[in-house]
Amino acid sequence: MTSDTTLAMGGRKRYAILASGMLIQLCAGIIYLWSVFKNPVAVNLGGWDTTMVSSAMLVSFVGGILIGGTIMDRIGVRPTCVAGSLLMSMGILLSAFVNSDAPFLMYVTYSIMGGFGVGTIYTCTVSPIQKWFFDKRGFATGLMIFAFGFSLVVFAPLVRYLIDTQGVSNTFLILGGVFAIVCTVASLMMRNPPANYATSPNKTAVLSAQKQYTTREMLRRPSFYLIALSLFFVLSTYFMLNPYFLGLGEDRGLSSDLATAGVMVTGICSAAGRLGINWLSDKISRTTSVLLISAISAAGAVAAIFAHDLFFIVTIAAVSFAFGGIAGVSSTITADHFGTKNMGTNYGFVMLGYAASALVFMQLCKSLSDNGHGSFTAPLIIATAACIGSLICALLLRTQKKDQPTAQ
Repeated sequence: MTSDTTLAMGGRKRYAILASGMLIQLCAGIIYLWSVFKNPVAVNLGGWDTTMVSSAMLVSFVGGILIGGTIMDRIGVRPTCVAGSLLMSMGILLSAFVNSDAPFLMYVTYSIMGGFGVGTIYTCTVSPIQKWFFDKRGFATGLMIFAFGFSLVVFAPLVRYLIDTQGVSNTFLILGGVFAIVCTVASLMMRNPPANYATSPNKTAVLSAQKQYTTREMLRRPSFYLIALSLFFVLSTYFMLNPYFLGLGEDRGLSSDLATAGVMVTGICSAAGRLGINWLSDKISRTTSVLLISAISAAGAVAAIFAHDLFFIVTIAAVSFAFGGIAGVSSTITADHFGTKNMGTNYGFVMLGYAASALVFMQLCKSLSDNGHGSFTAPLIIATAACIGSLICALLLRTQKKDQPTAQ
């Protein structure tokens, strides 16, 4: 097969791979649905405290990105993506059999198995697409993770309907079974481009100018720590508010239906941030995008202290938009600085900032707000200060010597 033929076939194939990856990401977005599951599962498990199930799943999600990315770099995208799809689906399906006699098993099934599987398929879709769309990295990555955030919009009303009509256990069974089929079939499409693949005449020259950092080399760069720390700080507002979006909305004057609609709005805004900020970052630079995200998140934290009624929905919409934006930019800024060859493992290490943020700020908010039943003023003041920390990290990142000729 000639080089020209390979390029033409690759150009067509990459859109099919992008579509398959978006379908997988749509299902994997189940990770953000715990605010919908939280109360029904608590009742189903005899009043067991379900608050930390989401935190544990997010930490396992990052573990899946890190370990799954390492495995992907060694054995290939397709088998790793299939394994991750099956693990995620099995975790959700087995959650149907957790009962009040051993409610802690929800950590094993939903949090550990489900979260690790989601992390694995997340990296197996984001990493290859950045190689297929080297010429449109921000936009293509934004589309991919747009689907991840949009999952909340699609599945929030569906899950509530299924829980009301089928019960919690059957809802887990249905979702686990459907995801096993859809994600496994779509995973068979996922792969890296061939060695002689190119998307533009000058791509070979650009790639040869890039340094493909190993993880050990990346860990010696100050820019790695600035990227990870900016991720840690800027996520504070979202992680403090996310477990309480539904209940806090009702406490701030919203009806139950409006509060549920507010949760759906957060999904739309998160998806919009993933797509919009990634597209914008191709034009205004990644670091400028992080500065913008940090400012929005800080403003959202301040506003959430006193927001009531519909203004509360506006506030959490802004926070969710910023969350979606950083979720997208973090992967592209990692690829910009450290290359795409070892993206699976390198991005996993960057995402340790995400995991630490979920653990620290969710637990901090739980303690300071009396598990969501008290005042949120103190947690949100801390979140505002953390967002200022993210601004500082982004400004310092600008002063660093470029890791790549093409880094932004």
